[in-house]
Amino acid sequence: MAIEVVAQSRKLQGTGASRRLRLSGKVPGILYGGSKSAVTIELDHNALYHHLRNEKFHASILTLALDGAKEQVLLRTVNMHPFRMQVQHIDFQRVSADQKIRMKVPLHFVNAEASPAVKEQGGIISHVLNEVDISCLPADLPGYIEVDLSQLAIGHSIHLRELKLPTGVEIALGGDENPTVASAQIPKAAIAEEEEAAAAAAAVGVEGVAAPAEAVPAAADVPSIKQKAPEAAAPAAEDKGGKGGKSEKGGKSDKGDKGDKK
Repeated sequence: MAIEVVAQSRKLQGTGASRRLRLSGKVPGILYGGSKSAVTIELDHNALYHHLRNEKFHASILTLALDGAKEQVLLRTVNMHPFRMQVQHIDFQRVSADQKIRMKVPLHFVNAEASPAVKEQGGIISHVLNEVDISCLPADLPGYIEVDLSQLAIGHSIHLRELKLPTGVEIALGGDENPTVASAQIPKAAIAEEEEAAAAAAAVGVEGVAAPAEAVPAAADVPSIKQKAPEAAAPAAEDKGGKGGKSEKGGKSDKGDKGDKK
């Protein structure tokens, strides 16, 4: 079912007129495209703001009820206030059933919890793109394109040309362009923890391991030491005398005998 937006044509234009319009709770806008001329319009701000919070409003064929007539349109541009939750201006484009349109539609990521990256490898999946530019007829315009992550593993990625597209929808890409849609990787915090643990283990291995104890040699390996023969006992006093002590070599008795011979 198409979302219907109610608008009225406005005649006053210019910065001052637009400011007064906003102060009265209205939003200035414009409707263009097709075979008709552009028309300046105004819409109720609160109703429009409520529509803008709906994702389908940004990627669907809308029905614009303008002064009692209805037209099929696309939302093209929304200008918001820099810091207030206020819509400043809005643009709609008419569409023809037989002319292709080019539109950005959101990507919906499913089955992340069932993927090997998350379920088995403890990784996380990063969404690189959140929307994709497509081309199709108005009747084939999807509200979103689904991205199945059930087969995604650590170190692998899903690219735009790998997506399964609805019938009649083409991705607006040029040449060999094939950007990454999603990738799986180990969280940086987990990598840092592993590196710290490895560094700590290495430090313990270097500083905390005691030096190997000296090997005690086996008894058979100890070289035998020859014992010195016991020294001869000192000769007794009698033996010294028998060998020629002082009395034998030069006793006083011998000298006396020599003197008698003379």
